[in-house]
Amino acid sequence: MTLSRLAELSADPSASFVLIARDGADTVELLTGDVTDVDLLADIPLTLDGIPREVFALVPYRQVRERGFVSQDDGAPLRCLIVDEHLNLPTSELVASLPHSRVPLHDDGFDIDDEEYAAIVEKVIADEIGRGEGANFVIRRDFTAKIDVDDRTAALTWFRALLTHERGAYWTFAVFTPGHIAVGASPEAHVVARDGIVTMNPISGTFRHPAGGATKETLVDFLSSTKETEELFMVVDEELKMMSAVCSDGGRITGPHLKEMSRLTHTEYMLRGRSRLDPRDILRETMFAPTVTGSPMQNACAVIRRHEREPRGYYSGVAALFTPNAEGGHDLDAPILIRTVYLQNGEVRVPVGATLVRHSDPHGEVSETHGKAAGVLGAIGAIDRDSVAEARSDADAPGESVSLADDPSISALLSSRNARLADFWLNPQGDDLDGPFAGRTALVVDAEDRFTTMLAHQLRHLGLEVRIAAWSDVLDADLDAADLVVAGPGPGDPRDDSTPRIARMREVVARRVDIGSPLLAVCLSHQILADRLGITLTPLDAPHQGLQKSVPVFGEDASIGFYNTFTARVDPGTTVIGRAEVSADPTSGDVYALRGPHFASVQGHLESILSRDGIRTLERLVADALA
Repeated sequence: MTLSRLAELSADPSASFVLIARDGADTVELLTGDVTDVDLLADIPLTLDGIPREVFALVPYRQVRERGFVSQDDGAPLRCLIVDEHLNLPTSELVASLPHSRVPLHDDGFDIDDEEYAAIVEKVIADEIGRGEGANFVIRRDFTAKIDVDDRTAALTWFRALLTHERGAYWTFAVFTPGHIAVGASPEAHVVARDGIVTMNPISGTFRHPAGGATKETLVDFLSSTKETEELFMVVDEELKMMSAVCSDGGRITGPHLKEMSRLTHTEYMLRGRSRLDPRDILRETMFAPTVTGSPMQNACAVIRRHEREPRGYYSGVAALFTPNAEGGHDLDAPILIRTVYLQNGEVRVPVGATLVRHSDPHGEVSETHGKAAGVLGAIGAIDRDSVAEARSDADAPGESVSLADDPSISALLSSRNARLADFWLNPQGDDLDGPFAGRTALVVDAEDRFTTMLAHQLRHLGLEVRIAAWSDVLDADLDAADLVVAGPGPGDPRDDSTPRIARMREVVARRVDIGSPLLAVCLSHQILADRLGITLTPLDAPHQGLQKSVPVFGEDASIGFYNTFTARVDPGTTVIGRAEVSADPTSGDVYALRGPHFASVQGHLESILSRDGIRTLERLVADALA
């Protein structure tokens, strides 16, 4: 009965339906219903005539504009399927019923050639990362091809191949709607909200198994890599920003864990927190994963807008399933739209991106996109799977493998990573917010880095009543009314006061300092304060992005995470400039902290998971500013 229903839907070019195979399940879910397109996430129709409805939504990348971020607008619809039927098909029976003849590709290749893409990568590294615009950015290009087979037949064929050959995907799926067909295998759940608990799953680091498979020795080498570890920490920091915006308890880290697949292994953390928000609001505040955009998120969107040639469509967006729950609300399950093939009128598109950091080799990133495209094409059987093993692919493939996750030495090595992290984010934080500054108010001015959400969360645990305001929205009256103003971090060159954002942050710092009202300045704003005090600002020889350092902060050594490209610098040994006490590196003169009458500042990010002494140092500096 259910298989005949699928055959009926497949034969009707006007029918809309979705197939979902979840990791570990032995059935494939079939969702059918009518399709409607809406403008905003808030418009997703979770109730009709007062009755809760299950809704599947394809959320395009351009929805980031709901957060005030920029994007190219390609008109990709926020497409909703209002579920009328939700059936479960036995996977083995479904596989036997699906088409399996190979679908040949022709006129295939990348829309941007290798040399041109390498030039884009080089420009992003030099002009964006090198000038302090962010820690990392994901720039994509598309593998395109044509097919002579009906789009629906091709998609069902490729869905069968994924069911047969893929292992470890969070969702394997196929979506059929008018004008938009997608088939893929996403390895990553972006955000899940269930029973009042929000979960995010940051994944980073890819260990590509050597010939003959992974061994304990080769995996230990991978897990010992400082670069891989720091990249994962940066992704966790970025997703904790989102968790702190939607969860009352800010989010707690568990892990790290191994995500093992046949030809590769990832490392991952799980972030969990409590939230009473509407799942549509949770989805809005978490658009989109830093693993496919960059950090900080708002500026990553601007960099993508400047350097990607074409709009993203659904790449790096999410597939979201809203399911009614027993409490009268909806649960949310939303994997990232990566490793996905899009079909339209015989044209095939496979978007792939490379994560660019300051050490990136442009031609290495070219190879990375080749490997990712080959991984997807091999998984769907569009190219020989044997050839994928030679590429730097993140495709999974069948084969015997031995799980190494439970090996005691591997477990110990993974657990040892957390010794570098802040206990504040690893342990339950509790609901007691009656801290040392209870009864005081704080206004956090956001300079386009949502580290401010984590910072605000920590300030609340110190007892402060906290509000966040964007630099472009904050009024002078707001600045004057707060007991404490926290001038936040942000990207860019602190010397460039021709930029409206930098100019306004200079005004914020100056106003509080000039009238002697308590101010705490962080990162970018610390540099602005230093400049106002007559201290030289200069670019670092090598950017400190996701770097943990033990530094002196007024008589105490503190382990702090840094994300800066510029620094304030004094002559080594300087401890006082004017009315400001200086805490600086004894060799380089790089200024780590400042304090004076009613002000304090810090170059590092005390709210970062890398700041083991973050909450203690924050309390000290807030006390200095309020003294």
